[in-house]
Parts: sequence; C-alpha cells; structure tokens
Amino acid sequence: MKRKWIYVFVLVVVALVGCKKQPSKAVAQSPVFSADSAYEYIRDQVTFGPRVPGTMAHYDCAMYLQKKLEGFGWVVRSEQGLMTDYKGDNQPVYNIIASLNPQIKQRILLCAHWDTRPWADEEDDYELRMKPVLGANDGASGVGVLLEVARELGKLQADSVGGNLGVDIVLFDCEDMGTPDFYTGKQTENTWCLGSQFWSDNYKKYGTMLYHGTKYKYGILLDMVGGTDAVFPKEYHSMEFASQYVEKIWRNAQRLGYGKYFVDQYCYPITDDHYYVSTIAGVPCVDIIHYSPDSDTGFASFWHTTRDDMSNINKQTLQVVGEVVLATIMN
Repeated sequence: MKRKWIYVFVLVVVALVGCKKQPSKAVAQSPVFSADSAYEYIRDQVTFGPRVPGTMAHYDCAMYLQKKLEGFGWVVRSEQGLMTDYKGDNQPVYNIIASLNPQIKQRILLCAHWDTRPWADEEDDYELRMKPVLGANDGASGVGVLLEVARELGKLQADSVGGNLGVDIVLFDCEDMGTPDFYTGKQTENTWCLGSQFWSDNYKKYGTMLYHGTKYKYGILLDMVGGTDAVFPKEYHSMEFASQYVEKIWRNAQRLGYGKYFVDQYCYPITDDHYYVSTIAGVPCVDIIHYSPDSDTGFASFWHTTRDDMSNINKQTLQVVGEVVLATIMN
C-alpha cells in the first residue's frame, strides 16, 4: 500500500508540472488598417468646415488633431512661425508633429497637409471661385489615413517590434496657400507648401538641436488619397530623389494585390510637400498622390472646387493606401 501511494503521488506531481502554464514568447501584433476609422477621421475634419489658416475652423481642427494623436500614445508638439505668401505678406504657419518612440534616432517620416485652399479657383463659375474649399480629399484624406496608421502603430509600443519603431507624423500647414489662378499681381516662387518649407528649413538648420540627432531613413507623403478609382503613378520628383523607396512601396502594393491602384507608370513633376522635404531637408520623400492624366488639371474633376466633399471619399481607396503604408513601415 505504501508503494502504491508513493506511485500515485508521483503521478499527481508529474501531472501538475505538466499543467503548469509555461512562459509564452512575445508575439508581435500585426497592425490591421480600418478604412471605417479613417473615413470617420476625414468626416470629423470636414465637419469643422474649410480649414483655411486664420479661421476658427482651422484652430478647432488643430486642437482635434493634436488630441487624437496624443490619445493614440504619440508625443505631440506644434511648430509655429511665419512664411511669405503669394502677396508678400507674412503668413502664420502651424505644423503638427507627432512622434512614436522619440528616443529612437533612425526614423521614418510620414506626412500630409491638413489645411484647405481658401479659393475654389478651378470652378467654372467665377462667383464660386472666391469660396473656400472643403477639402475632403485634398487635405483631409491623407490626414485621416495617417490618424488610423497612428492609432494602429500606437498599439504596438509595448511589444518587441513596436518598441523599436521610430516614426514621426508631420501634418503640414499652408500647403494650399499658393497663388490663385485669378491673381493678376506679380508672381512669386514657392508660394505653395509653406508649412513643409518651414519645417524643412528648420530641420536643415537645427535638426540636431530640435530633433535630438534624429535622422530620417525616408519619408512618405499622402495627398488626395481618398478618391474613387484613384490611381497612384510614380511621380517625377519622387523618382528623382527617392526612387528606391518608390520601388519598395510599389512592390508592397503589388504583393498585396493593389497593382491597379499603384500603377507602374510615371507622371510629370508635381510641386508638393515632398519636393521641399527632399530638396531642403535632404530626406528622400515619396509622394503618393492621385493623378488623373485624362483631366485638364491632371487631378480629379472636383480638385480645388466646392465639390471636394465627403461624396468623393471611397473607403476601398483608403483601405488600399493604409495597408500599403503599414506594410512598408513594418517591412
């Protein structure tokens, strides 16, 4: 009997040891982009009205964007200054900068502009040209995608992958303050993309001091990325300054099955924020931008008109762009 009880005791101990929960290996969480969330972030911006610099809608939207990014766990600050506008006047600039794991020096830059055009100067009706643009696609779409990217990346900070990921999101102001078509005064250069010029100047001059030695491997700019049946060709300046990253992004798009959106075609040079990030700041930056070669302007029919509203925002396009951006960052 004694030997039997000893045998039973050993079996129980072995069973208990076998049932003991073993330490599990940390598994990196894969970010999953939600077009529904991005769509709502776009709608939120549009609800403020046109985000023309100097208006209350512009201020309210800035507070909204900062609060959202902070809520996703990013370190947020603003960058303020003055730039010369198309009339030679001082134009206030308010850039919003959000950092994930700011202690990491080697980083990726994601950007979009958050302001909207003060004039619908592509309207056929002259009376409508003085109205501001709502900017659902031209402005809000890129920001909406980046907010969702920020939300997903913010979830990763606790694991081994996310904790080693250094990303900055910069939302540029005053991109759309360029000389209106109806202006008859003296034309000046570089009247577009005032916020990115301001940021790029600061990064070039004071990068070590302001950014604690930060060095960007590459940048991605999102502009007009919400339209139905959008097509994103390889833009000239992107290929000029960041061709290896263009190819990387477009390969990821092909791998994900989105080749009909990220087409293996080229388009003419576009003056956009990425140009100044590449040429002034020295950060190779890729422009993901909807280009329509069959239109008179090269862009969608509602570009710089009063029709740039939520009716033009397509969730499938948002999904495609968001997935491609996340795949590029995580790869």
